[in-house]
Amino acid sequence: MPESSSPRLVPDWSDAPEGAFRPDADFTDDQLAEALEEANLPILLGSLALLTGDDRWIEDPFLPTAPPDLGDHDTGGFEAELAYRIRREAAAVLRSWRDGDLEVAAPPAPERLSRILSVMLAEKLPDDYGQLLGEEMGLYPRHSEPANTPPQDFRVAIVGAGISGLAMAIRLQQAGIDYVLIDKNDDVGGTWHENVYPGCGVDTPSYLYALSFDQNPDWSSYFAPQNELAAYWRELAERHGVLSRTRFATVVDHAEFDSTASRWTLDLRSTVTGDVETLSATAVVSAVGLLNQPSIPDLPGLSDFHGPVLHTAQWDPAVDLRGKRVAVVGTGASAMQFVPAAAEEAAQVRVFQRTPQWAMPHPLKGRAVGETAHWLNKHVPFYLAWYRARLFWRMGDKVWRLLQVDRDYPHLGRAINKGNDRLRAMLTAYIESELAGRPDLLEKSLPDYPPYGKRLLIDAGWFRTIRRDNVDLVTTGIDTVTASGVRTEDGVDFDADVLVLATGFKSVDVLGSITVRGRNGQTLREAWGADDGRAHLGITVPGFPNFFCLYGPNTNTGHGGTVIAGTEMQIQYVTALLSAMVDEGLETVEVRPEAFDAYNRELDDALEDTVWHFGGTTTYYRNARGRIVTNSPWRYVDYWRRVHEPDLSEYVTTRAEVTAHEPSSDGAEQLTH
Repeated sequence: MPESSSPRLVPDWSDAPEGAFRPDADFTDDQLAEALEEANLPILLGSLALLTGDDRWIEDPFLPTAPPDLGDHDTGGFEAELAYRIRREAAAVLRSWRDGDLEVAAPPAPERLSRILSVMLAEKLPDDYGQLLGEEMGLYPRHSEPANTPPQDFRVAIVGAGISGLAMAIRLQQAGIDYVLIDKNDDVGGTWHENVYPGCGVDTPSYLYALSFDQNPDWSSYFAPQNELAAYWRELAERHGVLSRTRFATVVDHAEFDSTASRWTLDLRSTVTGDVETLSATAVVSAVGLLNQPSIPDLPGLSDFHGPVLHTAQWDPAVDLRGKRVAVVGTGASAMQFVPAAAEEAAQVRVFQRTPQWAMPHPLKGRAVGETAHWLNKHVPFYLAWYRARLFWRMGDKVWRLLQVDRDYPHLGRAINKGNDRLRAMLTAYIESELAGRPDLLEKSLPDYPPYGKRLLIDAGWFRTIRRDNVDLVTTGIDTVTASGVRTEDGVDFDADVLVLATGFKSVDVLGSITVRGRNGQTLREAWGADDGRAHLGITVPGFPNFFCLYGPNTNTGHGGTVIAGTEMQIQYVTALLSAMVDEGLETVEVRPEAFDAYNRELDDALEDTVWHFGGTTTYYRNARGRIVTNSPWRYVDYWRRVHEPDLSEYVTTRAEVTAHEPSSDGAEQLTH
């Protein structure tokens, strides 16, 4: 459909986030009628309910049926006559809105958002879910900024210009807080800048993989490829003016807190010249995340291989796989994408599998987003917001119970609860159908652990690929890498021209690439021990004032959804603390050990009831001692409640000018006035 010019951006709720849901009201009657023929009817009804404030759009006869699968359920289950009526009446409302004859309804109460989405999906959502939904939809603000102007020397150093660091920088810029963004790469994007292996893309729906306060209506496909994701984050950085405050090709080797000056000193090193310099900052935000250090397996003979050895996170685009024999070690999320892509070009692909993975189909995987959907996202108020909200619930907290262990369940082992067992049966039937007639592959491909014991993958054509004549699935363990290929434990040699390590990341080595030294001279590694990171809310650590983690220990939402949602919640928490420092004249904020310990006791107790603690398989979520370091046991809404507003009583604070000193339990000074 042709784009219109001179958009009128409405509605305009005064307390809504900047840039939120302001659709283009410049369109013709014909454009509208054409688009509504392909509109998702449940989403359209939800949009009309918000636009008009009229509940008739979410009452009989406008009640959709439940989606039968993970698809969009565009028809809503409506008969043709009622579907025609919905489109006709929707067109009348939207024309009235376009022409300025419709008074836009007041902002909805959170309870109404929950009710509308419950009707759209034909399932009851928790009553207290509305506020979180509103933030995810961009309807309610999720942002803090100081009432006062920050001191001239108040500066935040953000380490890492991936998703978390870039979003943090944008929020600080909006809050008027000075910052510098530092990254080892030559561009923003983090993992989406570094991971360029064939087939690389997001395995979370594209419309969830965007900032709630700056959504993208124009994704090319429902699961976007790497290059489009990298372009999205680059465009955000350019549009929000972040690049002028970013230090690229720069590594932070060491960060140390100066208790006398109440500031952090960072040692920076140029990856181009090797030059070293220091930077002073009021606060440091680690945005390096959990997936930034490739895990290289300790395979005997690895250095002896005569051809290219490539980790998927360190891919060399110059390597040509056409006509090559490719050996792939690993069968996780990266392999799920790489192997189908490589099999299209390589002469032969051999996959060396240690553990099979549960993978599920998604009806929209591999599908392009049509131009009509783009038009609806841009022109129909709340349409894009509701599309995102549906995904947020269905791919997130809706499935949380599937990961909780029912100790009374009679079939513990194959599954952890009744719903988990039903999922296992569904996934098993899917794999059996994909590998019909290949009992040899089926035996190798059916996991013996409960679903979600490892990350549940979206099938990118894996099972069809391993059926190909030029693909072999090898399940015998690797004995050694040779100069010409891989030798398995049964003595069989497999020749290869290229060796690919799809072996993931050192996810439990939190902040392993930086030495961070706190108030008492202790480093984070010393405070934590090897591979055992802990933080209050996954964000702050006693002994490390004004130091904050994004996507830190135990913040990965293993039940699904999107990492961006949790990261935005953490950014809100950190920005609120920084704003409090400005407004209250605080030099430092440091979490109390009592708060840290209480949270981590709750965390450990909750983790004991999860599928990851139950075991049955190896997973990158656990360290060598079996503790889950990466994942959060909470639902999104549970974590959101904890981090939505910081509780300063959980913190030891100091001011520049003090009148009294009160020692805290760990020897830090709490300053009273």
